[in-house]
Amino acid sequence: SQASSSSSSSTRELYPGHRPLTMLQKSLLSVAAGVGAVAFPHRADLVGAVGETTGWYALRRMRDRMRRDPTGRDILRRRPRITDDFLERCHALPEGTFGGAYARFMGRRKFNPDDRPPVRFVDDEELAYVATRSREVHDLWHVLFQCPTTVQGELALKALEFAQTGLPMAALGAAIAPIRLDASRRRFLFEEMYPWARRAGARAADLMCLDYEGEIGTDLAELRHKWRITPAPKQPKEAPRSN
Repeated sequence: SQASSSSSSSTRELYPGHRPLTMLQKSLLSVAAGVGAVAFPHRADLVGAVGETTGWYALRRMRDRMRRDPTGRDILRRRPRITDDFLERCHALPEGTFGGAYARFMGRRKFNPDDRPPVRFVDDEELAYVATRSREVHDLWHVLFQCPTTVQGELALKALEFAQTGLPMAALGAAIAPIRLDASRRRFLFEEMYPWARRAGARAADLMCLDYEGEIGTDLAELRHKWRITPAPKQPKEAPRSN
């Protein structure tokens, strides 16, 4: 069965960069990386390791949904990548376009797509691509949903990601990491951002079955309407305290 292939295939390298692990090694890695990811959420390698070692069944469901969708099937066949070359194409586009907005978002963060850590611990070559695709389109989701890269924004987008994909790591981060926020931001997260994430995740098109590369020249507002995207709420600025 496919489920058993997760353990039987872990004795040989299935794709470039694959790190075969036994079930015990995976369990230990998921616990250690999970603790590290909560303590250091900026460590993309730790966050990725937890997602890869705990997400087998969610990745299968995502892959199966993609196979049933015409665009999803085409993505699995072509296997496009969000790379520095893709970002360069977006830099040439006007600001109001999806690609132009993405280029400016990445420029403000001083981040390059090729800097993302590769998938290493998924014991299936096709599922490894699904995990890679999910990781690479994350920043495009920030742009579409106008979700900031603050701790609040990242946690809300993780909750939306869980609503869409069912990946356990997304739920873990959304549940545990809010302890890092002060009371005001934590309240806004639970009362506004998380309810928005559930609604927006349920309303939007399947984010794994979208041809992002083919829409970079499309007006961003039109694309949000086409894909049923609901932008994130913004926390009102606190009024300055009077002396």
